[in-house]
Amino acid sequence: MFRNIPIITKNLLIINVLVFLLSMVVQIGGKSLTDWGALHFFMASDFHLYQFITYQFLHGGFTHLFFNMFALWMFGCVIENVWGPKKFIFYYIFCGIGAGLCQELVQFVSFAADGLTSMSPDQVLNVNGQHLMTVDQVLNLSSTIGASGAVYAILLAFGMTFPNERIFIFPLPIPIKAKWFVMIYAGIELFSAMSSVGDGVAHMAHIGGMLFGFLLIVYWRKHPNSYFNVDATRQFFDRWSRSNRSSDTSRTSQTRWNTTTTRPHVEDDMEYNARKKARQEEVDRILDKIRVSGYDSLSKEEKQRLFEASHER
Repeated sequence: MFRNIPIITKNLLIINVLVFLLSMVVQIGGKSLTDWGALHFFMASDFHLYQFITYQFLHGGFTHLFFNMFALWMFGCVIENVWGPKKFIFYYIFCGIGAGLCQELVQFVSFAADGLTSMSPDQVLNVNGQHLMTVDQVLNLSSTIGASGAVYAILLAFGMTFPNERIFIFPLPIPIKAKWFVMIYAGIELFSAMSSVGDGVAHMAHIGGMLFGFLLIVYWRKHPNSYFNVDATRQFFDRWSRSNRSSDTSRTSQTRWNTTTTRPHVEDDMEYNARKKARQEEVDRILDKIRVSGYDSLSKEEKQRLFEASHER
């Protein structure tokens, strides 16, 4: 089963588990790995920009890790197979960073309401009438860890990609559509964020991950060829170079070289549109098959075609 997990999802699972194990034993300069990598408040002395990445791979306990990784495996496999690895990893990291930014904003509002953001970092406070701490020490107490923001964004992506797919939610006895599943989870997190202050869970980070995921998916749908692609710059210059070498700059047809002759075969617009339509119909058929029977029901050729289509978009 582990062999069937797509490459990015598999590596994310492995990295998170390894980091969790290392965090229990590794000490750097007297601090734990979690102290170094957790996302601290941006006005605290322990804050570093790299923490927007590292916090996503740290967890506070086995239960925290297990449920995040279970959701990543359950929904990430499907989304990565549909989107492809490059788009998937960009979405995952982007939404994780977005979740961190939202959590930072919430902390800023909370600290500002207490007047801490306007105080000198060295100013001494009497905390709960028991401890004397500087403002900086108080700010450093707040930190965020976990992949939950990115994982909630994956849940959102599943709900938006397969809105009518039916899934089970414990303890409900009947399956519900994915779109309602996502809405229920978002509603629970929003309610928890407003009513469960101080419970130690970064509910706004969960909401932030979903928010950034929603905005990114909407953008991609409006600009289907603009998602992150490391080859985009090279492809742009390749097209620009070909257009400069062409004697007919107004030609919009695509050229394919015939392997049996030195003369090019010119594909006109009608042929190109017909081929593009047939290719899209094939991809739609494969996606419908995934919705009905799951990804494992695909043949090797269908999986390869889906992989190729994810890189053509």
